[in-house]
Amino acid sequence: MFETITEHIKALDISSINEERKETLQQLIDYIKNKITTKDPIRLNFICTHNSRRSHLSQIWAQTMAAFYKLDYVNCYSGGTEATAMFPKVGETLANQGFKIKKLSENDNPVYSVKYADNEPAIIAFSKRFEDEFNPRSGFAAIMTCSSADEGCPLVNGCDKRIAITYEDPKKSDGTPQQTETYFNRSLQIATEMKFVFSSL
Repeated sequence: MFETITEHIKALDISSINEERKETLQQLIDYIKNKITTKDPIRLNFICTHNSRRSHLSQIWAQTMAAFYKLDYVNCYSGGTEATAMFPKVGETLANQGFKIKKLSENDNPVYSVKYADNEPAIIAFSKRFEDEFNPRSGFAAIMTCSSADEGCPLVNGCDKRIAITYEDPKKSDGTPQQTETYFNRSLQIATEMKFVFSSL
């Protein structure tokens, strides 16, 4: 794993997470533990409305934490109730935290490779609907990262568990002087919470 990311993860303070939030995250911990016990594949699909910000940050940090804690049987995905594009500030924020981001296509919905280590597969990031063929069709946890997707998506076909772990949308800061700080803080929050989840296994 890239040294910058390793040091960043080590510095994350999981004691900053309040008890109410830990109870919410415990649902995901319990789901993964159960899969470990039954030796079933662990597939996590992080779902937001547009698959442009929070769901990507969650997918990428969850996959990175799984690698950090040597849980190589965890596979993370993301999707939306509609497809748009991964917002460029997400890639910029992750690059500033040590990830290597490469744009693989030039169109309205670019495909990015996101690497956290030299010798591990890149995470492929682009906006897609949650049921896109790129994502698992069954046997996965649907993790709802925004309340509007949770409310607007009453049924996620194929999931064996649905968990609402919602985050405030950093989009509210777009075009303001606070944008960089807001995206960094949201990424930091998600990273900290994913560290709590994967360090608890």
